[in-house]
Amino acid sequence: MKISTWPGATVLAAAVIVGGATSATALGPSADQRLDGVIVVAGNTCTWTNARTSADAPSALTVDRTTINAPGGNLGCNGGITASLNNNPAFTFDDAAGLAKTDAIDITGKQSFISCRYKATNITWNRDGATRKYVNQAFTATKTSGSFLCPGSVTTAAGDASMLFH
Repeated sequence: MKISTWPGATVLAAAVIVGGATSATALGPSADQRLDGVIVVAGNTCTWTNARTSADAPSALTVDRTTINAPGGNLGCNGGITASLNNNPAFTFDDAAGLAKTDAIDITGKQSFISCRYKATNITWNRDGATRKYVNQAFTATKTSGSFLCPGSVTTAAGDASMLFH
């Protein structure tokens, strides 16, 4: 296994950093203070639905990690990877500019016996048209702990993640 191409490490770093869904709601107040998420990295997909948020977008809000992580949430990844969020990410919105920002994401991922913990800060998201779906700008997550097999950092390319507030 090569460290630089281990697909699990990238997914581990980004699995909970984002959200997304196949449909989008009209721009305006969200209906139920929920967030759906999806990310595809190196052929692996991680998703969750209906995570609770502290407010409706575009108000500043925090995502409740206990509604993403099992057993309270339904975060799941393919490719034999498991992930869990270690913080409650805070989001702010600039509707005029069509942007959202996340303060920090701290995530731990495991594949087989390998555990990796990564943190990304100041992530920026672009709103998708007149919806509450946001797509990531490129960001890098830095390893904060874990196996020597985990890369020191991983980069998620622009557009590889999205989130949908509803």
